[in-house]
Amino acid sequence: MFGAKGLAFIKVENGDWKSPIVKFFSDAEKTALQSKLKIEEGDLILFGVDKWEIACEVLGRIRLRVAEIQNLMPEAEVWDFLWVTDFPLMQWSAEENKWNAVHHPFTRPKAEDTPLFDAKKFGEIRAEAYDVVLNGVEIGGGSMRIHEAGLQEKMFEALGVSAEDRQLLFGHLLRALRLGAPPHGGIALGLDRLVMLACGEESIRDVMAFPKNNRGMDLMSRSPAEVDPRQLRDLSIKLAKDKKL
Repeated sequence: MFGAKGLAFIKVENGDWKSPIVKFFSDAEKTALQSKLKIEEGDLILFGVDKWEIACEVLGRIRLRVAEIQNLMPEAEVWDFLWVTDFPLMQWSAEENKWNAVHHPFTRPKAEDTPLFDAKKFGEIRAEAYDVVLNGVEIGGGSMRIHEAGLQEKMFEALGVSAEDRQLLFGHLLRALRLGAPPHGGIALGLDRLVMLACGEESIRDVMAFPKNNRGMDLMSRSPAEVDPRQLRDLSIKLAKDKKL
């Protein structure tokens, strides 16, 4: 689930570490784990072994589930806000063999990290991006934008966008930046999630007027509906089911 292929564990019982994986640990590694995790009698240690993003996703989901089971979640009347910052600017895609923007290709890098473009250490560049979280639920996110043409060109170069495609897809933006766009940024807030938390609900479907089902259908308006073939023709769109194999 959530990309996990398995979950290793260590259970501490009567001073013994019980687990199929303990036999692979040296004494030095066990001592380091003991010190790092402050392991005590009765503890259960869970390990996720995979790519960094997958391991974090899996262990994060388990952490939330354990918190629910142990009644460690904050009471409804407690409002605990926090900001998440220092997101990576780019992420490597092994499938595409290229760097992709984590937020979007116009996100501003942190000023102190811009020299990393020239060093081609793209994975170490942090973004001027931010999420706001309430009681563990993301209720908004945004970023500062790049407003210098030169910096935007470096970003496109790192993402593998050719000079031709830059002009074809974003020429209007690059021209505007050369004319002198001011520093700018923004944030998008999720009103439905705020209402969900205020009402003590666990799903935004419980506070939405016309929630969609798990197939993405709105049962109230019966959408999505069939499209008039003439509209598809005018837009030069052909449905997959219409293709002849």
